[in-house]
Amino acid sequence: MVIRSLEELLVYQRALSAADEILAILDRPAFLRDPELRKQLGASSERVPALISEGFAQGTDRHFASYLYRARGSSSETRTHLQRAQRKGCITSDEWRARSDRYTEIEKMLTGLIKHLNRENRQRRG
Repeated sequence: MVIRSLEELLVYQRALSAADEILAILDRPAFLRDPELRKQLGASSERVPALISEGFAQGTDRHFASYLYRARGSSSETRTHLQRAQRKGCITSDEWRARSDRYTEIEKMLTGLIKHLNRENRQRRG
């Protein structure tokens, strides 16, 4: 199956949903008391779907994969900020675990897509 639009990519859909979940908690008073953590968590979570989107527009599979590596890194960064948020009392342990698990799943999906793109290595996408 050939993916014709970005919105068809399940990993993109999951990354958007995960970022929306993060944005929904950032207005809590605990996050407002720690503006740097709030900024870092918001930025890293938003970068994941943004990098998938930017990569999808690239002309070759290898170029797309390079953006997915960066998206995977931003996902990992998001998990770190979530752990910091839990340690600072901004979110509960259950909230941390659930959101961290979502990003771990996204990272696994990105790894699978990267492997596929590197194997296919099409010089012209689309």
